[in-house]
Amino acid sequence: MLRIAQTLNGQLRAAMERAFPEAAQQASAAGQALDPQLAPASKPEFGDFQANGALPLAKPLGQPPRAIAQAIVAQLASEPAFAQLCLEPVIAGPGFINLTLRPERLAAEVGARLADPRLGVPVGANQGAGQGVSAGPVIVDFSSPNIAKEMHVGHLRSTIIGDCLARVLEFRGHPVLRLNHVGDWGTQFGMLITHLKQVAPEALEHPDAVDLGDLVAFYRQAKARFDADEAFQATAREEVVKLQGGDPVSLKAWGLLCEQSRREFQQIYDRLDIRLVERGESFYNPYLQKVVDDLNAATLLVTDDGARCVFLEGMSGKDGKPLPLIVQKRDGGFNYASTDLAAIRYRFSQAGDGASRVIYVTDAGQASHFAGVFQVARRAGWIPQGASVEHVPFGLVQGDDGKKLKTRSGDTVRLKDLLDGAVQRAEADLRLRLDQEGRTEDGAFIQHVAHTVGLAAVKYADLSTNRITNYQFSFDRMLALTGNTAPYLLYAVVRIAGIARKGGDLEAAAAAHLTFTEAQEWALVRELLKLDAVIAEVEEELLPNRLCSYLFELSQVFNRFYDQVPVLKAEEPARSSRLALCLLTTGTLKLGLGLLGIPTLERM
Repeated sequence: MLRIAQTLNGQLRAAMERAFPEAAQQASAAGQALDPQLAPASKPEFGDFQANGALPLAKPLGQPPRAIAQAIVAQLASEPAFAQLCLEPVIAGPGFINLTLRPERLAAEVGARLADPRLGVPVGANQGAGQGVSAGPVIVDFSSPNIAKEMHVGHLRSTIIGDCLARVLEFRGHPVLRLNHVGDWGTQFGMLITHLKQVAPEALEHPDAVDLGDLVAFYRQAKARFDADEAFQATAREEVVKLQGGDPVSLKAWGLLCEQSRREFQQIYDRLDIRLVERGESFYNPYLQKVVDDLNAATLLVTDDGARCVFLEGMSGKDGKPLPLIVQKRDGGFNYASTDLAAIRYRFSQAGDGASRVIYVTDAGQASHFAGVFQVARRAGWIPQGASVEHVPFGLVQGDDGKKLKTRSGDTVRLKDLLDGAVQRAEADLRLRLDQEGRTEDGAFIQHVAHTVGLAAVKYADLSTNRITNYQFSFDRMLALTGNTAPYLLYAVVRIAGIARKGGDLEAAAAAHLTFTEAQEWALVRELLKLDAVIAEVEEELLPNRLCSYLFELSQVFNRFYDQVPVLKAEEPARSSRLALCLLTTGTLKLGLGLLGIPTLERM
C-alpha cells in the first residue's frame, strides 16, 4: 500500500501545516517539513496506519499531544479526498492517530492489482527509500569461486543471496550487471601450470583430457610439491613471470584451467538458475598501475617498509597505529586489495561501467577488507557524488554442531554434493508421502518435483535467515511441509491450483465485482496489499529474509482463510470474490518466490 501511504502522508502533512502554520514555517526555515510519522498500524485493531506526528510537536507548541492530534484530525475532516480514503480517525493513547482505510477502497486496490501483472509494485522511484531508478547500472558482485577449485558450501550464500538481490533490483526497474569476480589470476597459477605441464602435458593439446575433478586433485598435488620441492618452487615462480609476460604456452595452459573450471561452475549455475557475467581478477590487470598513479597523484600513497600503501583513517591495529592498505608489494607485485581498487575504480568510471551503485555480496569475514577498500576509493575520488558502494555481509553455514559445515572426514562440503543430497532427500520424502497417500505418479513427475522442492528448500533456508547471522543447515527442517519452509509455501500454491482443477475459474473471477464481508477475507486482503512495501524494503535494506517472512505470513493467512471460509461452495457474489483472492494470492506467491529464484509447482 505504498501509494496509499504516500497519499495519506501528504494529506496528514497538509493538515498539520493548516493546524499549526507557525510550526510549519519554522520547520521550513530549517530546511525541513512537518513529519506525520506515518507507519503501518502495530495491531489490526488499531486500523491500517498510525500517525504519531503529534507527540514531537508537544514541546515546541507547548500543548498536550492529544490536543495537537485533535487539531490535526479536525483539519482532516475538512478534506474530501481524505474522507474518500479513510473512515473517521481515532485518537488513542497520548496522541496517536489511528487510520482505517474504507472497505471499498481496499476492494478497489485488490481489483487494481488483479489487473496489473506487477501486482501493484511500481517501476521507478522507491517510494519507501526515496531512491529512483538509476541512470547507470547497479552492479551486484557475487558468487566469485576460484579457478581450479570446486565450488563448495562457502559459495552457497553469496550465490543465492546475490541472485535474489539482483532479481529484486531488476524487477524494480534498475539496470543490473551481475558480475562474477572469479579468482583467475595470481601466483597459484605458477604452480598449477608447472604441475600441469609436467604431469598432464597432453591436456595442452587435448583440453578434454582433464576434468575439474582431476584439476582439484592437481591443485592439491601442486601445492604439496610447491611446499616440499625447492626446484618445483623455482620453476613455478618462473612460470608466473612467463604468464604475466604473455608467454603463449603459459597463457594456453592458464586458459585451459579457466575453461575447465568455467564448465563445472556453469553446471551449478544452471541447476540453480543463476545468471552471471564472468569478469575475473585478470580483467583488471591493465588498470593496476593506474591505481598506483592515481593514489600517488592524490598524495595518498606512502612507502612503508618497501611497500606502497594507504594508511586508513579511523582503522587502527592492536598497537593503536593506523592500519595500512597495501596497494603494491615491496617486490612491485600486486595483491587482492590492488585488484579490488582497480575494480571499484573501473566500475564507477564513465570509461568503464559507469555504475550508480555497487553491491558486494561476500562473507562477513571480509568486512574490514572492504571497509578499507571503500575508504581509499572515496578518498581517491573514484566514487561519484550520489553513487553508493555497499558490502552485503553474510554469516556461516553451520552443521548441527554449530560449527562450520564439514563432511564426516572434516573436508569442506562440495556444493554439488550438497545440492544432490537435497534432491535425493526431497525424492525420498515424496515417495514416502505418495505411499502413505496411496498415490501413483510416474518417474518424470517424481524427478521434477524432487528437483524443484530440493533446490527450493536449500535456497529458501538460506534466504529466510537474516543474512548477517550464521545458520544451521538441516535437511529435516528445510524440507518440512510445515513451518517457514519452501515446501510449505509451494504447497500453498499447489492448494490454489487444486481449487482451479475442482472447477474454480480464477481468471474469470478477476473481473468480478468484489464484495468482502468476512474477517478472514479482510485479513487476506490487507496481507496481499503489503507486497509493494515489502519489495521496497528489500530493495533498500538488501535483506531477502524480509520477503521470505512476508510470503510465509501470507501463506498462513491464506490457509486460515481457506480453512475457515467456503470458496467453491459459497454463493455469489462471495464465490467469485473469494476466487479472486485465491488468484491474487497465487500470483503474489509466484512473484515473490520468483524473486527468491524459486519456481513453483501445480502439483506436489
